[in-house]
Amino acid sequence: MDKSYNAVMSRKNEIMKKALGIDYEKYKISDISFDYEMMMDDVGYSINEIADIQKQSKVGNTPLYYLSNVTKLIRKYSPKGKGAKIYLKDEAANASGSFKARRASLSVYEAFKRGYKGVIAATSGNYGAAVASQAAMRGLKCIIIQEVFDSKYVGQPEIVEKSRICDAMGAEVIMSSVGPELFYSLLSALEDTGYFNASLYTPYSIAGIETLGWEVINQIRKLEGRDPDYIVVTHAGGGNITGTARGVLKYKLEFKPHNNTEFVACSVDLSGLHMASDIDFNKKSFTTGHTGFGVPFAQWPDRADTPRNAARPLRYMDKYLTVTQGEVFYATEMLAALEGIERGPAGNTSLAGAINLAMNLDQDAIVVVQETEYTGAGKHPQAQLSFAEKNGIKILRGNPEDCINGKTIVLPRNLSDFQYKEIDLKKLKMSYLENLVANFPKVKMLEEDFEFLSNDINEETKWIKETIFNILSEHKNGK
Repeated sequence: MDKSYNAVMSRKNEIMKKALGIDYEKYKISDISFDYEMMMDDVGYSINEIADIQKQSKVGNTPLYYLSNVTKLIRKYSPKGKGAKIYLKDEAANASGSFKARRASLSVYEAFKRGYKGVIAATSGNYGAAVASQAAMRGLKCIIIQEVFDSKYVGQPEIVEKSRICDAMGAEVIMSSVGPELFYSLLSALEDTGYFNASLYTPYSIAGIETLGWEVINQIRKLEGRDPDYIVVTHAGGGNITGTARGVLKYKLEFKPHNNTEFVACSVDLSGLHMASDIDFNKKSFTTGHTGFGVPFAQWPDRADTPRNAARPLRYMDKYLTVTQGEVFYATEMLAALEGIERGPAGNTSLAGAINLAMNLDQDAIVVVQETEYTGAGKHPQAQLSFAEKNGIKILRGNPEDCINGKTIVLPRNLSDFQYKEIDLKKLKMSYLENLVANFPKVKMLEEDFEFLSNDINEETKWIKETIFNILSEHKNGK
């Protein structure tokens, strides 16, 4: 069999179908639209059944803590009467140390149930550790494919740490440099082994996260007697906010809502750094939960390694905040120093966003930081800041807004330096529609397409039609 790059890429649909066991054609309505809810329903498990599966593999039922000392400090720097209560869902208590254990649990269970001998995942993040952990418990072989190095074979300490934990859990780790070979390596490995593709973007992956949202609402109602006003979620590829929101909404549908809860996405602002650039690869201190993933996946979810991505962030996102690298490092140190909880950077991205949000809310408001992750030698702020300095990045104290990504990281002096920054969701939705027109330039839009789009980006059909008309007019006029 021809294993050249072009040959393998030409067989991607055939390889993916065999490795996923999902016939995505079943859900196709038109070239543009598909039945998203049918695809999710075909996972075939209720929330309680998923929770039982996860319980078998040391996942779920994680604690929810009130951050009393953090809340007290926030109120010190907030306007009078402001400073919402902050709760934190400690997902580091899962077997592999992050919420990604929920995401991996159902995929690995499906692979085990269907008789696959092993699982494969392409990821540089905590998901690799989660898949390796779940595979170990199910007695399956595991291959994790990671972007680890730049062209000089220098790896970021955070990614190297994640490689170490995958290896410790018995996985074979294939390390690559940044570039298009990651997807080729995934397809080639799936074809050679016949293993199950434990992709981040399958319906099983998203359904596994729904228990997280379910638990948050159940726990906060017991503690506060009502639903939270905001749930802040670290946003990268979109699965975190999609699964959490779906779990919350399912709980409210079954037990009736107490009050409205808004879903807030939060990413580290890494604008100015190109995610596929060999030069920029080691100039960022955050390998996930940043705008390099968060913005593109919101603008066009189907850039994933599945025909249809089950992570659809604009369906559920009410706000989208960004924070700086310096704010996240500060929040990480603050959580350890004030609450005695040392956790890694991804969850603390949403904590930094929650601080910005809480300072502008009344004191009786409730904000939930939806997850934490484990920390380790390479994931610790000291390791990451030292690595940044070695790459010529200056570490300063002052206003985080003064940072220049790839050149400086500015640590806040105190919470008064934290800045509230919100991305315009309308602009993201317009970019989604621009990508739609670019990908389907000659397709005639049907009414069912507009209905799908209305759900997919949570906008009125009238606005969508007007926006697409304006985009087409600009293209016609050569703008």
